[in-house]
Amino acid sequence: MLVSCSATTPFRFQYAFAATSATIVAGTLAERCQMTAYLCYSIMLSGFVYPVIVHAVWSSRGFLSALADEPLLGVGMIDFAGSGVVHMTGGITAVIAAKVLGARKGRFYDERGNKLAKPRKFPGHSIALQVLGTFILWFGWYGFNVGSVGNISSSNNAKIVSLAAVNTTLAAAAGGVVALLVNLAIVEHRTGEPYFGLTFAMNGCLSGLVCITAGCALIEPWAAVIVGSVAGLLYLWCSDLLVMRCIDDAVDAIPVHMINGLWGLISTGLFATPEHMKN
Repeated sequence: MLVSCSATTPFRFQYAFAATSATIVAGTLAERCQMTAYLCYSIMLSGFVYPVIVHAVWSSRGFLSALADEPLLGVGMIDFAGSGVVHMTGGITAVIAAKVLGARKGRFYDERGNKLAKPRKFPGHSIALQVLGTFILWFGWYGFNVGSVGNISSSNNAKIVSLAAVNTTLAAAAGGVVALLVNLAIVEHRTGEPYFGLTFAMNGCLSGLVCITAGCALIEPWAAVIVGSVAGLLYLWCSDLLVMRCIDDAVDAIPVHMINGLWGLISTGLFATPEHMKN
């Protein structure tokens, strides 16, 4: 079987990646950002910021690229499908936007401006729709990671596709399970009553997906489980840190995308195997 790319495929692929980096910010700012502001930051991020980062990492002439003639520090960096290029970029932008815009009314302070003893939570209106959205994202992630191979025109590329798909699945599952169980233990320790938080499981899955994006075709499946598990823990830690710092992230996009985008880059360096690097 021969599957090849058309001339417009690279453009459409990068178009989707650029749009993704912008939607990460939209999740953080949900409920408190005007449409005009959405349009302005989306144009700036996808039209001016993202292309520079893409060129630096994915172009053979980029100063961060491992494929450059003179890579940075003699090694450069590898980000197979965009943990740093897409997700960390969107996550850093989300942090800046959240600080500039401020928190939702009643989240950390009362009407008089006094800090609340316990931050108020704004739960979503439909956990069923959240679960559905998570599975849609998970399914679409195979387009992210597996699709980054570009084509299946050789047996070697087919092996890379298979490895990327398996690692994507394992990391997501590991992140979801670890986030769910660790949060269960934390809640039981704090309140004395165990509680399975589906939101933590869903964001744990997404954290695993984000971190494995950088090295899905470069590491072994056992390493993907470790990387995804650590991602679930990092998500829980950063989510609590944001609340402590009074940074209002409506959907926890910052810990999912920024922190685990960074972890994805680091884990690629830690777990990438020479055998897969040659491919």
